[in-house]
Amino acid sequence: MKLTGSRIESFLKAPDAKIRVALVYGPDAGLIQERLDRLTKTIVPDLNDPFRIANFPAARLKEDPSRLADEAAALCMTGGRRVVRVTDAQDAFASVLKAFLSHPLGDALVLVEAGELTPRSPLRQLAEQSELAVALPCYADEGSGLESVIHETLRGYGLTAEPDAVAWLAEHLGGDRLMTRSELNKLALYMGSGSLQRVKLEDAAACVGDSALLSMDDLGMAAADGDHATAQRVLERLFRDGTSPVAILRSLTRHFLRLHLTAGAFASGQSIEQSLAALKPPVHFRSQSRMQNQIRRWTLPRLSSALELLLTAEIDSKTTGMPAAEICSRAVMQLAQAANRGRKENSQR
Repeated sequence: MKLTGSRIESFLKAPDAKIRVALVYGPDAGLIQERLDRLTKTIVPDLNDPFRIANFPAARLKEDPSRLADEAAALCMTGGRRVVRVTDAQDAFASVLKAFLSHPLGDALVLVEAGELTPRSPLRQLAEQSELAVALPCYADEGSGLESVIHETLRGYGLTAEPDAVAWLAEHLGGDRLMTRSELNKLALYMGSGSLQRVKLEDAAACVGDSALLSMDDLGMAAADGDHATAQRVLERLFRDGTSPVAILRSLTRHFLRLHLTAGAFASGQSIEQSLAALKPPVHFRSQSRMQNQIRRWTLPRLSSALELLLTAEIDSKTTGMPAAEICSRAVMQLAQAANRGRKENSQR
C-alpha cells in the first residue's frame, strides 16, 4: 500500500507488524536515509548492530534471489527481530521482491531503498499493491512541510525563529532533508542553545548564506540573466552533489515567482526599488542590481511562460520516464535563451 501525509509519520513511529517490506523511494536522498534509519530503530536501537542488521546491494540479491528469503528467515544468536536493508534498488529488483512477498519467511523487516520511481514502475506498483508491503515516497520538503521541519529542528535546541528568518530558511533549504538538518544544526550552534534565543533574519543569512545550497540561487540568477554557460556549470555542480532535478526546478520556480511578483508591482506603477523591497524574504543587497536588470528584461507575459515551462518540466520529470536531469537541463537552457531574447528586444526599443 502507498502511504502519504500523516500516515507516513504514524508508520515511522510504529510500523504495522504484518508489513514485511517497506519501499522508501524518491528524489530526496537525505529524507530517504532519515526514514530508513527511523524504521530500523523501531526494531534495532543500535544502527551498527552487525547481528540484527544485514545490508545488501540490490544487484547482489538479484544474482542470488534466494538470499533475501534466507536473510529474512535467519535467527539472531543474541535474540530479537532482524532488519534486512537493500540499497540501490531499481525496477529489475521487482522480480526478487515479488518472489519474497509471495512466500515471506521469518519475521525480519525488509527495507528497500530506491531513487525516483515513476507511477508505472514495477517495483513501486508491487509495493503499493501488496498487503504485506508499503511504499513511502520521499519528496523535497517545501511549503508548510519545510517550515514544520525548520521549527521542529530549532525547537530541539530550545530556539524559536522570527517569521522573516523562517521565510529565509525555507527559501534556501529543502532540497535534501539531511542537508536541511545539517544547516539548521549549524545555525543552532551559531546561536547557542537556550529557551530565550530567537533566530533573526540576519542570523539565518549569516549562517545559511554560505551554504552549498545557495548554488541553486546562483542557478536562478544565471538563468534569468541569460548566462547559459554559468547556469550549466552550477547545474552540473548541483547534480554532482546529488541534488534532485525536481528540487532544482522548484528552486528555479521560486526565483521566477519572485520576479513575477516584482514585475507585477512594477507594472502597476511602483518603482523597481519599491517592488523589490516588498519581497519576503528580502533580496540580498548583493543581488539587488541583478534583480533590477532582470525585471527590465522579463515582461509579465514572458515570466508567465517561464513559470509554465518550469511546471511542465517538473511534471515531465515525474511522469514521462525520461531522464529528469536532461529535462531539467533543457529547461535551464530555454530560460537562458528567453532571457537573451528579452535583452535584445529591450535594446531595440
